[in-house]
Amino acid sequence: MLDDRKLDVLRAIVQDFVSTNEPVGSKALVERHHLGVSSATVRNDMAALEEEGYIAQPHTSAGRVPTDKGYRLFVDRLSNVKPLSAAERRAIEQFLDGALDLDDVVSRTVRLLAQLTRQVAVVQYPILDRASVRHLELIKLSDTRLMLVLITDTGRVEQRQVDLPGLTDEKTVSDLRSRLNMRIAGKPMRDVPNELGDLAENEPPATRGVASAVVAVLLASLVDRREERVVVGGASNLTRLSLDFPDSVHPVLEALEEQVVLIRLLGEVSRPTEVTVRIGDENLHEGLRTTSVVSATYGSGTRALASLGVLGPMRMDYPGTMAAVGAVARYVGRILAES
Repeated sequence: MLDDRKLDVLRAIVQDFVSTNEPVGSKALVERHHLGVSSATVRNDMAALEEEGYIAQPHTSAGRVPTDKGYRLFVDRLSNVKPLSAAERRAIEQFLDGALDLDDVVSRTVRLLAQLTRQVAVVQYPILDRASVRHLELIKLSDTRLMLVLITDTGRVEQRQVDLPGLTDEKTVSDLRSRLNMRIAGKPMRDVPNELGDLAENEPPATRGVASAVVAVLLASLVDRREERVVVGGASNLTRLSLDFPDSVHPVLEALEEQVVLIRLLGEVSRPTEVTVRIGDENLHEGLRTTSVVSATYGSGTRALASLGVLGPMRMDYPGTMAAVGAVARYVGRILAES
C-alpha cells in the first residue's frame, strides 16, 4: 500500500500526463502542484512508485509516465468523480428527451457520448430477454398476409410479416390479437414461449392454421434477435489520438468492427448506472490492450436492460469520462422507464 503522499504524487503524474501527453518530471510536479514537499522528496517518491510498477521512464533522462497499474490505482483511489456542470446536465437531458423512439434514443446516445468524451461511444440495445411485452398488434395486409408488431416496455419494436396458410378475415385477426394479448401482455419476454405453447392447438380448426403461423413467426423473432445489436459512434476520434497508439490504431479499429467483441467489451450487465473501468491488459481482446473502456449499465430502478460506454486510449480523463458515462446511463434509463 502506498502512503497518501505517494498517492498524491501518482495522482499529479496521471493528471499532467493526461493533459500534456509528455513524460512528467519532479520539477514540473513541484511547480504545478501544491505537494508541500521538496523536489528531492518528490524524486524519492517517484523512484518508489517506479520500483512498485506504477510509473515508468520511457527514455533515459526523461520524466515518468503512468503504467496500466498506475492508472488502475488512480481510478480505484479516486476520491470523487468530476461532477458535470448544470449546463452539461441540462444539455444531456434536453438532447435525449427529444428522442422519438428507441432507435432515436440509441442514435442520440451514441452521438452524445462521443461528443461529451471525445472518445469512441458504444451503446447496446436493450436486451430482449430482460424486457416485457407491452402490446402485440396484428395488422391485416391482405387476405393471406399479416404484419405482426411486438412492442416491449423498453420501447423496442419488432415487426415481422406472417404468411398465412389460407384466407382470413378481419374478425379472425381481431379475435386472435385479443387472445394473444391476454396471454402475453405484461409478461417477461423470456416467458412468452411457455405462455403460447398450447395456444394454437386450443384454437378452433377453422383458425388453427392462422394461429400456428402467427405463433411460429413470433417465437422465431425471439430466437433471431438473441445476438443483440450494438451501435458505435465517434470512431474518427481515434485518429485525433493517434499518438497514443504509436504502433498502430488499426487493431483497435478492427476490433470495433466485430459485434461479438463489442458486446464483450461492455462487460456483464450489472446494477444500473454502476460505472466500470477496464484498463489495458484488463481488456481480453488483443486489439484492445492499448485502450481503456469506461462502461455503465442502464435501466430503471434495480432492473438492468443493457450497457453503454466509451473506448479510448489509456491516457484518458477518467474522472470526467466516468461522470459523463454514468450521467448518460441514468438519463437513458429514465427515458426508457417513462416511454
